[in-house]
Amino acid sequence: MPTPSDTYIQNRERIQPNQTNNYDTAHGGIVMHLMDEIGAMSAMRFAGETCVTARVESLEFRRPIPRGEIAVVESWVYDAGRTSVRVRIRVDREDPRTGESERTSDSTFTFVSVDTEGSPQPVPELVVETDRDEELCELGRAHHGE
Repeated sequence: MPTPSDTYIQNRERIQPNQTNNYDTAHGGIVMHLMDEIGAMSAMRFAGETCVTARVESLEFRRPIPRGEIAVVESWVYDAGRTSVRVRIRVDREDPRTGESERTSDSTFTFVSVDTEGSPQPVPELVVETDRDEELCELGRAHHGE
């Protein structure tokens, strides 16, 4: 049975000129795309099946990510239903020269596990084995005061 730690993924992408808006910062749609992509990877790692986005909860863009800085996206599964998986996704901006970073966005996405025809598939039970697993579950639930 998978644990939250098993599903933890962190990815970095440097924001390029073709990913920016008129303010020379990452376009919100680009940030959301990165979140959806990395979140789906965590969900699929957990479910062992293809997972599709079913819901995005209160996605906040607190700060911009300037062109040339790095979007650091981290995601992990913190809860699961019968066919659905809840994934916490956070984004930080990181200066590639200094490593200095700050939180720019976070959300919870719900993904549904599906078979090749797109029918929902059962997911395994989430198992909490370590202190790190417990911490990840608490961080996931804390996003919306669950």
